[in-house]
Amino acid sequence: MRKKNSCCNKYFAGQEFLETGDRSGMLRRMSTGSFGQVGEHFRRLTRPQRHAFLASFLSWSLDALDFFLLIMCIPAIAGEFHTPVSSVADAVFLTLVFRPVGAFLFGAMADRFGRKPTLIVNILCYSLIELGCAFAPSLPVLLVLRALFGIAMGGVWGVGAALTFETLPKEGRGVFSGILQEGYAVGYLLAAASFGLLFHWIGWRGLFMVGAAPALLVFFVESHVEESPAWIEARKRKAAETQKLPVLRNLLTYAPTFLFLIVLMSAFCSFSHGTQDIYPTFLLKGRGFTAGMVGLLGVIYNVGSLAGGFVFGTLSERWGRKRAIITAALLAIPIAPLFAYGHSPLMLGAGAFLMQFMVQGAWGVVPAYLTELSPGPVRAIFPGLAYQLGNLLTSRNLKLQELLKEWIGSYPPVLAGTVIAVALALALITACGRESRGVELEAG
Repeated sequence: MRKKNSCCNKYFAGQEFLETGDRSGMLRRMSTGSFGQVGEHFRRLTRPQRHAFLASFLSWSLDALDFFLLIMCIPAIAGEFHTPVSSVADAVFLTLVFRPVGAFLFGAMADRFGRKPTLIVNILCYSLIELGCAFAPSLPVLLVLRALFGIAMGGVWGVGAALTFETLPKEGRGVFSGILQEGYAVGYLLAAASFGLLFHWIGWRGLFMVGAAPALLVFFVESHVEESPAWIEARKRKAAETQKLPVLRNLLTYAPTFLFLIVLMSAFCSFSHGTQDIYPTFLLKGRGFTAGMVGLLGVIYNVGSLAGGFVFGTLSERWGRKRAIITAALLAIPIAPLFAYGHSPLMLGAGAFLMQFMVQGAWGVVPAYLTELSPGPVRAIFPGLAYQLGNLLTSRNLKLQELLKEWIGSYPPVLAGTVIAVALALALITACGRESRGVELEAG
């Protein structure tokens, strides 16, 4: 490809991939450089910066663990309560629907009272609700508890991202974005491993008890994490003319950016939930694999998620946020047949690994991109609420996929169709946004 095709070439990983299709060689070189940069950036952090990043990463990872334990246990819950799988899928729907409520409440709390105390309250809430799910006597009670869990889950991402990126230096922000977002993949990996190793012995209720363990993280946050310097600076300056505005009116001040982020995050949420939430059920019911095999495959494709987040988060420091997202989204399309139509564990494992490498590669840019686009006065509530409203708009994804499967009679067309449609939409929407790499995060 030469100059005449530069408009297309800029959204791909380079001429080597376009001309030779050498996907494995390209990914290997990308990964080697990316992982080397991760260690270099971490060495430059001060102790308070490391602790803030670790607290945010762990809170998001353990939150995702609690979410994906439900995903893994849907068939078992349906069996115990003698109800269709699609009815238990409503628990996922309610979790996603109520996440914007949590993003609003905890985000507003973090902007007013600080990131650290809000994060502590948030962790306690989702841990205790997860424990309550273990004792749900019926499906309706479980559905109510998952709605409450959605409120708690909705606050963690925005508060943690604000604490992280207001504390860390702007250099390497894309690298840390890729790692932070992959806390979600780490949570999924832990859920898959727990399901594969423990489900046979303790059942789904026992797994929900394990999911209450994140409450222990509160001790680390309280004793080792410092408040965001940007939030402290804003409080000292007493920016009264901004902080006294009602929250909703404050958000409306930045309405065009806010609306764009909601649309963008709707595409992102469809990309992740459309390839992740139904996949364990597809492996269990569509391919007849055992719980142990599903757990093993879950670990494998979440390793792909971790690698993708690291690689594309780092590449976004050189390429820019938009180009990294678009590249990852478009590279997911040729992987769709292997991801959806493989029959053996080896083929499906390879397809799922590559798919989640690209899905979470795109997602790895999100924490930095949304934080950079968010105005200082509403930085804790703005990106988190946009993210969770995107979840709300796509909250029926799992239910619709299950209904489509019942209508078509097979999972693979549903999975492959979802990937192609959503990847194209995500690339197009991202192309319409503005670049944000390297902007200063003002205090507000």
